[in-house]
Amino acid sequence: MDSINPQFRRFTKAQAVQAEKLLPLLLAGKRAALSQALTLVESKLSAHRQEAEKLIHLAMPHTGKALRIGITGVPGVGKSTFIEAFGEYLTNQGMKLAVLAIDPSSSRTKGSILGDKTRMESLSQNEKAFIRPSPSAGSLGGVARKTRESILLCEAAGYDIILVETVGVGQSETTVKNMVDFFMLLMLAGAGDELQGIKRGIMEMADLLVINKADDPQDRQVRLAMGEYKRALHLFPPNPNEWIPEVKSASALHNQGIEEVWECIRKFENQQKLKGYFETNRKNQALTWFQEALGEMLLQRFHENERYEKLYEKTKQAVQQGELEPNAAAQQIIQEVWP
Repeated sequence: MDSINPQFRRFTKAQAVQAEKLLPLLLAGKRAALSQALTLVESKLSAHRQEAEKLIHLAMPHTGKALRIGITGVPGVGKSTFIEAFGEYLTNQGMKLAVLAIDPSSSRTKGSILGDKTRMESLSQNEKAFIRPSPSAGSLGGVARKTRESILLCEAAGYDIILVETVGVGQSETTVKNMVDFFMLLMLAGAGDELQGIKRGIMEMADLLVINKADDPQDRQVRLAMGEYKRALHLFPPNPNEWIPEVKSASALHNQGIEEVWECIRKFENQQKLKGYFETNRKNQALTWFQEALGEMLLQRFHENERYEKLYEKTKQAVQQGELEPNAAAQQIIQEVWP
């Protein structure tokens, strides 16, 4: 235990025993242990959060070996059907797959249907696959608040591929891009003006664009859509990692084009590792994670302080009533906290 960071020595003995008992079960690939660990990191209770931080710390040496893939797309593109077909293909190749499916949450109730397991009925019964639906709960980029920790826990549990399915409702997808190795965008052919159906920013982040529901790859609409997207991608500035995004067609319902999608991903992985970009990307993502976590913790500490919370509520009312300009109000609070 001497290697544990001193910050974790504040835990009670009971909490330490629980985390340490969970770790070997997690490393042994026990699904129940992984489910329990993911529930722990998603909890907002302070005691659970402390225990989750310790578990993440202990699991860190066993992470980083999986390939992380983000998948997004317009509503109705068939993300769940594609993931099921893709997942069945990967598990048939002998790989273990974890799917972190992010369901959109209500902005009013924060509730979520969490229906991904019902939409992936076959994959959910696959012993080599693990599906974890989580509510986005207002998080930016359609990604659950603790998705990064969830990725690490799935890796520690021995999963080879981690798929992160985002909400896909037009929100900024920068968040998921900053936590995966490969970013895939699913699109439809013949759904009106192709390039107006998706934001340029999301297309610029995509490493692969897949025209899904393309039952006939030679269909005129499919060929037109592929050509249009290829031309659009060539207009974007070159990627710093030297990868040229590709456009593929697939029919998840008929298991067509799935192998070609995987071959593209493997080609990307090999190229990135050969040129050293893969590890650089992981390091940059860790830095982004640190910066976001720092901001979140500072804000949490601020709201936990009764004095500052009262100041915040008073200042907020002044802004709402037009008595204070928002930037000036924020500066006023900052000067009070850090004079």
